[in-house]
Amino acid sequence: MAEVHRIVTPPIQGNSYLILDEKNAVIDVGGNPAFLISKIGKYIEKDELDIILLTHGHFDHSGAAGELAKITGAEVYFHRNELELINNPLTNGARLFGMKFTPVNPSKLLDGGEILDLGDVSLEVIHPPGHSPGSICLYEREKKWLFSGDTVFPFGNIGRTDLPGGNPELLVESIKKLVELDVEIMYPGHDSVTSDNVREQILQSLKFAEIFQ
Repeated sequence: MAEVHRIVTPPIQGNSYLILDEKNAVIDVGGNPAFLISKIGKYIEKDELDIILLTHGHFDHSGAAGELAKITGAEVYFHRNELELINNPLTNGARLFGMKFTPVNPSKLLDGGEILDLGDVSLEVIHPPGHSPGSICLYEREKKWLFSGDTVFPFGNIGRTDLPGGNPELLVESIKKLVELDVEIMYPGHDSVTSDNVREQILQSLKFAEIFQ
């Protein structure tokens, strides 16, 4: 039986999710590799991490990925439309926080539609642009889990669209697709994990997003 562990990461309280399965994966990594390695080390040895999945390229989700990959040997997956953003300190937010980072070399560029088989967990890659050009969500259809990145958050909140590559019209269309999913647990990029009528929360996110399009 797979396990999911939420790790709240610096610099601005982003969520990382460590999935322990036949293949061990972490979804998003924050901006401090030493911090994340210490937290992961409570569950597995660093060389037992197989995959680093990035929901998007903003520094608070991806900044530690390059160094983490070097230390652990894990493969790094993200959407191909994040290539221009992820290693640019002007667009990924690193310069805003005065942070240095190791560039990320992807092992695999995603397009959306892929199924990432970890063992007990199979993650379907969904590409919902709007917060950033290559934002992804990861959906476990059988378990009805949604790792939503910064596309939608609990309580009807949404990812901002005023950062480089953001697009409020695309975000609305993306959330419309998420509404169609059967979700029982949402694992968001920020804030708490929720299982409280998740579809209604995503519908509220859609209504909120439509105000800004």
